[in-house]
Amino acid sequence: MKIIKIIVFCIAISSLTNCASSYKMIQPKSINYVSSNENSNVELQYKYELLYKKYTKKELKKGIKLVAIKIINNSNKDLIFGKDIVLTYENDSEIYLVENKQVYKLLKQSPLSYLWYLLLTPTNLFTTETNSSGIEETTSSTPIGLLLGPGLAVGNMVAADAANKKFKTELLDYNIKGTVITKGETQYGLIGIQTNSYDSIKLKVN
Repeated sequence: MKIIKIIVFCIAISSLTNCASSYKMIQPKSINYVSSNENSNVELQYKYELLYKKYTKKELKKGIKLVAIKIINNSNKDLIFGKDIVLTYENDSEIYLVENKQVYKLLKQSPLSYLWYLLLTPTNLFTTETNSSGIEETTSSTPIGLLLGPGLAVGNMVAADAANKKFKTELLDYNIKGTVITKGETQYGLIGIQTNSYDSIKLKVN
């Protein structure tokens, strides 16, 4: 009976959906891009749906889509992304790009949100036995919450912080805005778009 109660309790805790999410590196250079278009000998390839778990939920909540892009400059001149090269929707309206630092602030996990696990600190695990009269009596109480509450809180905070650091690093490493793409060069980037949909993206060369 004791073992069953402990197992059931552990399963209930482990099944909580509010655990911190790890961050899976996107690596734009290794992505298999499925959408593309070309303008003035400059090719754009792009891909939505890059994030997972908590980060995906933040995308939906904040109305931002993170997009990986690949730009191949086959023209005869150097081009600056964001000036000579801009992105538009199918109706030719220019796409507003959210600064990568702002994308991070909006989509990162909040380590402090996992402090609620401390509410489990007073949790006790009671064990019972049936006496000679057939009545169950509490025989002992184990304060498992003293380890469980702080352990889950600290563990999730550390995991969220580590995931956020990876996320921030990749966003900064692939910040393509203002980048000079020389003729014959291929550049990769991660951009944030203020939208709730997965509209087609086109490339415009000024």
